[in-house]
Amino acid sequence: MAPAARTPAPGPSTPPAPAPAARRARAAVSGLFLVNAVLYANLVPRLPEVKDRLELTNAAFGAGIAAMPLGALLAGLAAPVLIRRFGSGPLASVGLVLLSLAVLAVPFAGSWWAFAGALLLAGAFDSVVDVAQNAHGFRVQRLYGRSIVNAFHGLWSVGAVLGGLLGSLAAGLDVPLGLHLAVVAGVFSAVALVGLRFLLPGPEDAERAEAPAATDDEAPARRGLGTAARGTLRLLAVLGLLALCGALVEDAGASWGALWMRDGLGAAPALAGLAFVALMVAMTLGRLTGDRVVDRLGQVTVGRVGGVLVTVGLGTMLAFPSVATTLVGFALAGLGVATLIPAAMHAADEIPGLPHGLGLTVVSWLLRVGFLASPPLVGLLADAVGLRVGLLLVVVGGALTIVLAPALGRPHAAVAVAAARREAAPTRD
Repeated sequence: MAPAARTPAPGPSTPPAPAPAARRARAAVSGLFLVNAVLYANLVPRLPEVKDRLELTNAAFGAGIAAMPLGALLAGLAAPVLIRRFGSGPLASVGLVLLSLAVLAVPFAGSWWAFAGALLLAGAFDSVVDVAQNAHGFRVQRLYGRSIVNAFHGLWSVGAVLGGLLGSLAAGLDVPLGLHLAVVAGVFSAVALVGLRFLLPGPEDAERAEAPAATDDEAPARRGLGTAARGTLRLLAVLGLLALCGALVEDAGASWGALWMRDGLGAAPALAGLAFVALMVAMTLGRLTGDRVVDRLGQVTVGRVGGVLVTVGLGTMLAFPSVATTLVGFALAGLGVATLIPAAMHAADEIPGLPHGLGLTVVSWLLRVGFLASPPLVGLLADAVGLRVGLLLVVVGGALTIVLAPALGRPHAAVAVAAARREAAPTRD
């Protein structure tokens, strides 16, 4: 008689199915990311109305808009303290309600100071929510045992598109801006608060594997804490630099894509905006499918390949400028950085020995520095030697990603080593 067939036990690459609570938490975090993008994106198509109502010059309007990233930089580093005090889930959910109120204040601003102040608060709330929702997303990802964070960022991109479409529709229908944003705030704040009940309870480290206790044999290693601290700082700096490379690419499409198409290539106005569209569509698709690719190939390989796509895509665009090479180049660049920023955040959050949320906060803060500094850096180069040369800075960012991508795997390797040591340690009576 033939031996009975045996079902192979699932290996490391096939984690067990997540529990219903984890699936509900994943849906709730997905909602937080989508709401986070929808709220401000609804205002973007209607900002010209605010400028006209307040009779602002271009310089005054630009300075008011700059208050949002300034608020993000001022408040961003407070996120770890707030997460420890309130928890990442409640902080993200309630923070979205506060963000919606800050955005709602914009149409009621009666002066430049009130306009800039509302955006300063919006930036502050947005930066804290960004860290909190990512921190909670990483908690859910640990329960899943595989990558899911890229899908969260993909839904953020979907939310940005959805918010922009809603804002454009409201503008086209001449819906009063205050009424429009009040409805948006009410509906999406309700979504954020309903999602709160499905988020994970307990402390922020509840899903983490415990670090192994120090033994007498490890006592001498404690004398090397200074070296370890310096290594941690270097790793954080590298991960922050990787996030900056991602910001360079994203800002290149948003700030310079249309200008390159119009002034560099002579494209018609109807075509000029397609460079940004190509980048965003490719980035959204890359994020929605990126988790499977990361699970199959590993984050380091995906990071290196992404750097190659950015370098080749935008390098070819600048070497052989045309509408076709520009659209393909920005699409390849968007695909290349789709998982880079989520990967840098995740790696920073997994660095052993750091207080929970600190690594994620530092990288998120450096990312916002990148978004603030990127436009003037490229602009200064463009004024001095031309936009074609200025955009080479983005190509350098792609090449730097190839070199620095191994840092994306180092924190995970350290966690795996700690887990293996714990399993191999003898049990004491």
